[in-house]
Order: sequence, then C-alpha cells, then structure tokens
Amino acid sequence: MVTPSREKPRVETDTDPGPVVPRRHVVRVSGDMDIEHVGELRTALLEAVSQAPEHADIIIDLMHSSFCDSAGLATLLSARRRAAESGHLLRLAAPSHQLLRLLELCDVPPFPCCQATFDEDVPARAPH
Repeated sequence: MVTPSREKPRVETDTDPGPVVPRRHVVRVSGDMDIEHVGELRTALLEAVSQAPEHADIIIDLMHSSFCDSAGLATLLSARRRAAESGHLLRLAAPSHQLLRLLELCDVPPFPCCQATFDEDVPARAPH
C-alpha cells in the first residue's frame, strides 16, 4: 500500500499577459492537497480568484502535486464555483492520475479544458 507523502502544498501565482487583456492567472500547486493542508490551499485559491484579472482563466497547475483527498477535492470544487461566480473559468493543468480517478469515482462534472500540461492547450485524456 502506498502512503501519501503528506508534503505541505506550496502555492505560487502569476498572470500571463495576453495581447489586450490577461488570458490566464496561474496557480502552481506542489505537495499534497489533503485535509492537513486544505486551509492553506483554500486561502490560496480564493485569493487567486479575487486577484485574477477580469475575464482571465484561472489555471491550477498541478504538475508537482500527486495526491488529493476528499477535502482537497471539495476545495477545488468550491474554487471552481467561486471562479464561475466571478466570471472566470477554472481549469486544471497536469492533473495526476489519482486526481482524475477521484473525479471519476465521485462523479464530478469535468473541469473545462483539463490540460495535459500547463504549456499545452491539449485536453488531457478523459477519465475512464
């Protein structure tokens, strides 16, 4: 049985300027998105939603995060709802296989434009 590393998540944000308006506001998460760290994750994601430029997509780059439990999932869903209410589209970049499986098992409506990696605009494989 594999035990999650319980690594504290680190979160960084930046904005990618588009030609006229910023196209995306990126939140880079590394470490576990679990019950131990959900407070920090929630704060960072809600700050990103409030700080994102108008009409910019909010991209959660998960390249360096490999574990998400139900508390982390609830935080992602809450952030997605808040982003939509604020006129933003929340997208996931480089979600782990474990997160994709969790989304499938919980019958969560898919996140829009779920990307394979942050630098690509290629949709990730849909969970089976």
